[in-house]
Amino acid sequence: MKPQKIGYYDYTVTLTYLGLLLACFGIFQVMREQYWTALFCLMAAGVCDMFDGTVAKTKECDAGEKRFGIQIDSLSDLISFGVFPALFVYQLSGRQKLAGLFASLYILAGLIRLAYFNVLEERRQQEAPEQGSSFLGVPITTIAVLLPVVYLLYDYHVFRDPAFFTLLLCLTGIGFPAFFIPRCPRQTAPEGACPAVCLAEGGKAPELACIPSACGLLYP
Repeated sequence: MKPQKIGYYDYTVTLTYLGLLLACFGIFQVMREQYWTALFCLMAAGVCDMFDGTVAKTKECDAGEKRFGIQIDSLSDLISFGVFPALFVYQLSGRQKLAGLFASLYILAGLIRLAYFNVLEERRQQEAPEQGSSFLGVPITTIAVLLPVVYLLYDYHVFRDPAFFTLLLCLTGIGFPAFFIPRCPRQTAPEGACPAVCLAEGGKAPELACIPSACGLLYP
């Protein structure tokens, strides 16, 4: 019996793997307090993430390759744009306990977003593969732009309090799960039916997009 290799190793995942390696190198630079070098690695990882999907679409992949691509991309993003920036802020803040707490919560928020995206993406590929992904909210990769900008202001003495970096993580992290809204396909319901009742009974709501609320999904 021919042994089966673990994982996929074609050109479609090259940028994902490269982005992760850049992030790992950036983490090592954070530990050495080489912050600008670390940020260049973060931005380079962001560029890799920007184009990895485009590269992947150039090849006809089977179901296993597609599922692997979804998972490996999110796992890479969690390290590159979750753990990496959190460690950056924790180190820059002098390893304060409060900064460590918020950095941990930031990673958790990113984990929730990425895991939820994976669930929705696999469902989309099974039920409507011809439709492209369409999501609202704050992508986890946003930190690859925001963190270098804030550090640039910090480096030029626009502000000198490292607490601003912790605040950045808080604001960005809140946007991950709180505003992660899939664009729902427009659906129809019997005339005069209440949207909330339709949802409760598993029906379809009238021609409206989903929005979040404290009570669940509502249709305006």
